[in-house]
Amino acid sequence: MDRVQLARTVLGAAATIALILVYNVDRNRWEDAAWSGVANLLVAPFVLLVAGPLVILGFIYYAPPPLRPHLRSRLRAPLKAVGWYVLTLAVIGGILALTGQTLDVNDGRSWWEYVLGIAAIVVIVWGFPFFFLASLYSARSAFNSAQVHPLLPPVLTMALVWVFAVFNLIGGGMPGGPPVVQFCSMLGGPLSVTAVSLWELRRMRTRFGITLRT
Repeated sequence: MDRVQLARTVLGAAATIALILVYNVDRNRWEDAAWSGVANLLVAPFVLLVAGPLVILGFIYYAPPPLRPHLRSRLRAPLKAVGWYVLTLAVIGGILALTGQTLDVNDGRSWWEYVLGIAAIVVIVWGFPFFFLASLYSARSAFNSAQVHPLLPPVLTMALVWVFAVFNLIGGGMPGGPPVVQFCSMLGGPLSVTAVSLWELRRMRTRFGITLRT
C-alpha cells in the first residue's frame, strides 16, 4: 500500500507540473502550486479535527450494535493524539503571542522578558519544525484512528480529499486548460486517492477478513 500511495503521489505531482508547463506557464504559478501543497498539508489536521468526528461517528453508527461499545472504548488513542496536537499548537501560539505583547525594545530588560525571549527562540528553532512534522504525521495517520478500526484511515482519507477538492474549487476556481483538462485536473486527485483507498479496503477484506462491519 505504501508503494502504491507513493506512486500515486509522484504521478500526481508529475501531472501537476505537466499541466502548469502546458497550460499555465507564468512565474507565479510554481510558487502558488508549492504554497498550495504546503498549505494543504498544514490544514489537513484541522480539517480532520472538524470532519473527523463526524466520519468516526458515522463509522461507529454503521457498525453492528454489539460492536459499537468496543469501538467507542478505543477512541482513547485518537483523542490523546488530538489533545497533544492541540496542546502543542496552544503552547506555541501562547508563547509567541505573550512574547509579542510583553517585549519592548525601548525599555529595559527584566528577567521575565529574557525568559520569554529564550522561549520564543526555542519555539522558532524547535517548535515550528516539530509542529510541521506533527502535522504531517497527524494527516497521514488521521490521529491514530487505526487504533479504533483498521479501516478508519482510508475512510477518513477519502472524506478528507473530497473536502479539500471542494475548498480548492471554491478558493481557486477551475484550473487552466481546455474543459476536459480542467475536469481531469480537478477530479484526478480525489478520484485517484479514492481508488487507492477503496483498493486498500478491498485488500483488508479479501486478505484479512476485515470489513466495515467487523
